[in-house]
Amino acid sequence: MAISGNNPSLLEGPVAGHLQRLALPMVWGILATMSFNVVDTYFVAQLGNESLAAMSFTFPVVMVINAFAIGLGAGTSSAVARAYGAGDLEKVRRLVTDAALLAFLVALAVSALGLLTIGPLFRLLGAEDSMLPLIADYMVPWYLGATFAVVPMVCLSALRAIGNSWVTGRIMVAVALFNLVLDPLLIFGLLGFPRLELQGAALSTVIARGVSFCAAFYFLVRREQLLAAPQLRLGALLESWRNVLAVGLPAIATNVIIPMAGGVVVALVAVHGAEAVAGLGVALRVEPLALIVFYALSSVVGPFMGQNAGAGHVDRMRETVNVLARFCLAFGLLLAGVLYFAAEPLVRLFSDSGAVIAVAVAYLTMVPFSYAGYGFVMSANASFNGLGRPLPATLISFLRVLGIYLPLAWLGNQLWGITGLFAATAASNLLLGGLAWWWLRRTVDEHEYSEAGLQAQ
Repeated sequence: MAISGNNPSLLEGPVAGHLQRLALPMVWGILATMSFNVVDTYFVAQLGNESLAAMSFTFPVVMVINAFAIGLGAGTSSAVARAYGAGDLEKVRRLVTDAALLAFLVALAVSALGLLTIGPLFRLLGAEDSMLPLIADYMVPWYLGATFAVVPMVCLSALRAIGNSWVTGRIMVAVALFNLVLDPLLIFGLLGFPRLELQGAALSTVIARGVSFCAAFYFLVRREQLLAAPQLRLGALLESWRNVLAVGLPAIATNVIIPMAGGVVVALVAVHGAEAVAGLGVALRVEPLALIVFYALSSVVGPFMGQNAGAGHVDRMRETVNVLARFCLAFGLLLAGVLYFAAEPLVRLFSDSGAVIAVAVAYLTMVPFSYAGYGFVMSANASFNGLGRPLPATLISFLRVLGIYLPLAWLGNQLWGITGLFAATAASNLLLGGLAWWWLRRTVDEHEYSEAGLQAQ
């Protein structure tokens, strides 16, 4: 099998240099992806409060489906990276092909189930019957185009797994820009397009992601030659799916925990009043932008660790842990310093309410001092997935919400009010960062012992 030689080997050369090369395109890609909801929300808000409320009801459902897509992508990336690092190129083709088929079948199931349950599901989420037609305007096109949301996530993860993150980043940026152009045309009916309002917002997303679907398949088929003929043997197909889902299912659970954690924080802050919730909302709009570099790093460190694990390069895996720890500590402290002085001017861009500003500034001058821990947790969880050891990542995520944060948050709230809640967030990030560092180092050491045992046999 011929694989393109355009991707520098991740099995040799400086670890820090590889991680930087892989992460930089993803910074722009992730920033572009974040713009999807912002752009849709901005244009839909021009339609009025009812349309904006209807689309807001769809966010939790879309986030859960995206969690499934991200989980399948993580499973694909882990399995493909380890096979690629081991030099088993035929297995790489088989895994990519079978994972794409699995993603397609999952997307079909999401479409069918979603279309049949729009009414009951959104009533359960609290939508009134008068709101359901507007919700259906958005969700029917979205469900019909679910294939374009799920399958490209798996395909682009496969490209990252072989060290080609620049394609992923550029596709993500191009798709976001295309969505930005389509949104006003289809929502408001500009330049001769029909005025579709909420349907237009959904169709813009579906069409833009359809472009990513075509682009991802082009690079997989023509540039990297990573797709094979469909699998005819059921046993071999199920084995591929088991390899993907061994990491994919825990990764799905981990990604579902993240919005749960956000819900816990909002619920705890809500007891301090609406202005406190608004202040937290402002802080949580700023925070993802500050963390983009950590998100980008975590999106590429899994494939890097997976390839080196497949090749048995334990020394490079250990060096990667050290590079991650040093970078997260240095960059996390830099972010904390910048936000400490920039928090108030940033917050005033969103609100001029004194109470809202006070809460947001309190969050952004305290919690960022724990970003080093939080950033390392992201990269460690991605590393565990890349190594084919998803259980630690899932346990750390559950522990962050249920085992450490909630008890500390309750105690902090009792003793110091909302400041105590934010202190609990910071303490949880630092404690889990330390735990993730210890656990990842131990996992790499265990991998070395298992490799030595295999060589002795």
